[in-house]
Amino acid sequence: MSDPHPHPHPEPREPQRPDPAPVVESASMDAGAQALAEALRSSFVIVKIVMVVLLFVFLGSGFFTVGPQERAIILRLGKPVGEGEKALRGPGLQWSFPYPIDEYVKISISGIQKVTSSVGWYATTPEMELAGTEPPAGVSLNPMIDGYLLTADGNIAHARATLTYHIHDPVRYVFGFLNASNAIQSAVDNALLAAAARYRVDDILTRDVIGFNEAVRRRATELINQQNLGVTVEQCSVQSIPPRQLKEAFANVLRAEVNRSRVLNEARSYENQVLSKASADAQSRLNTAESDRARLVNDVAAQAERFRELLPQYRQNPELFVQQRLSETLARSLTNVQDKIFLTENGDGRPKELRLLLNREPPKVRAEENK
Repeated sequence: MSDPHPHPHPEPREPQRPDPAPVVESASMDAGAQALAEALRSSFVIVKIVMVVLLFVFLGSGFFTVGPQERAIILRLGKPVGEGEKALRGPGLQWSFPYPIDEYVKISISGIQKVTSSVGWYATTPEMELAGTEPPAGVSLNPMIDGYLLTADGNIAHARATLTYHIHDPVRYVFGFLNASNAIQSAVDNALLAAAARYRVDDILTRDVIGFNEAVRRRATELINQQNLGVTVEQCSVQSIPPRQLKEAFANVLRAEVNRSRVLNEARSYENQVLSKASADAQSRLNTAESDRARLVNDVAAQAERFRELLPQYRQNPELFVQQRLSETLARSLTNVQDKIFLTENGDGRPKELRLLLNREPPKVRAEENK
């Protein structure tokens, strides 16, 4: 069956040629994308290298050095790494994760630490301390800024204590308290106030300075040991002065004390001299008496011994013995007498008559001696 309405045949057309401009644009876009991709790849490589370098730098920043007289504790997220002695890192090069993962705390185990209590000291500044000056005393104390101590006799004094210590338990020192140094200073403050309340002002300033210092040290050591701060007290020195407003009055009292001590010392010295002289005199007299006693006893003993020797002779012939002793005695007693006259008794026991011519004629001088 034929088509009643035959379609006319289309006329042949020339094939359309593509526009050359889009081809050039596509090519240029491919080259740009490729260059961008190359740039991105290079950038990623550089970024990777930088990240690796930063990672090594980051990890390398965790190295630290512990000195020979130090110990270190590593805290990881706030908690120590290890327990007890294992938490301590010894001398040398150590490593930990950098902050904020880890942090380390260095503690001196042999170095001397120091705290100063100024609870009883007047207001001053470090500059004034270095310059050797002090603020004006004022008419009276200002309790808002001036510290002071109340003594046992109701007086006021200024004092400050310096306590030195070393750490023997670093773990306890670091983790036992939020700030162990402040706890130690509080203990020294307490010790200073407590000791002042038991001492009189004269004892604190002049009479018993060493005793007051020892009381402060003993009280501070007791409090530190009770709190178990991990430290050992080395020494405690206390400086005490009278209130600056009454410095002249205290100086007068001190001068009076010095004069009193001087007079007492002089009196004691004189007393010692007198006692020493009296003791020496007494000892000398005792020695003399002892010597006389010994001599007299020896003499009496000798005479007694001689009497015992002569007694047999006397018993044999008493008259002869008496005549011999009499002759010996007269001979000893009349040794230096120029003229000796001895009268014996008569046979009847009556004494003989003795007549002496006392006006003796002086001897004549020879003529030859006169020439």
